[in-house]
Amino acid sequence: MSTLFAVATPIGNLEDVSHRAVRLLGQVDVLACEDTRRTRALLKRYDITPPRLVSYHEHNEEEAARGLLELLRAGKDVAICSNSGYPGVSDPGYRIIHGAIGEGISVVVIPGASAVPLALLVSGLPTSSYTFKGFAPRKPGPRSRFFEMERELPHTLVCFESPFRVGSLLETALSVLGNRQAAVCIELTKKFERVHRGFLEDLEQEFREQKIKGEVTVVIAGNNPKFVGSEDAAVRS
Repeated sequence: MSTLFAVATPIGNLEDVSHRAVRLLGQVDVLACEDTRRTRALLKRYDITPPRLVSYHEHNEEEAARGLLELLRAGKDVAICSNSGYPGVSDPGYRIIHGAIGEGISVVVIPGASAVPLALLVSGLPTSSYTFKGFAPRKPGPRSRFFEMERELPHTLVCFESPFRVGSLLETALSVLGNRQAAVCIELTKKFERVHRGFLEDLEQEFREQKIKGEVTVVIAGNNPKFVGSEDAAVRS
């Protein structure tokens, strides 16, 4: 019986790939990847003889998923990976995983690095309960509603953002959620990793005009007086 393997790959530091992932990537019949150039760099780093590589990205996901399902039906073992982290988590992967499960095909996830738990832990904010919401909407109205849904909830909020819109995101979060503690995590696991912690008011001013390069994960405290600025806490009490 064929198997679909969803393989987590490093989010920056190539040393963060697991032994199991290295073994599987060299054993499957087909490897579907978001960017074949990025994946080839990982395969080269670990001297993995590339299997058959196919492109599987957001622009061809539906068509590519159909082709991968045909290969799985034919008894081929298929692995999918994105450029970093887990395929299907804010990256292409959901369609083929959903389709394979729907047809009774075995799906196995090979665990590895993810920016979500890394940012959550390094933020210093509560980890017992959190909400991950992927990328925030670009437009102001949907972005405000994105945060309004979380305004009264106690869970720590984790989201991704483009390096070009961090200031705008923090401004909206401050307006909707109030002056909560937060962290802006940049280039996690990479050489120039940095984490900026503080209240949203201060972070918004810091990143209002700052130019950023790289991947960004933002962590914001839930609705808890312990993590809200004194003025907002008084208003909300």
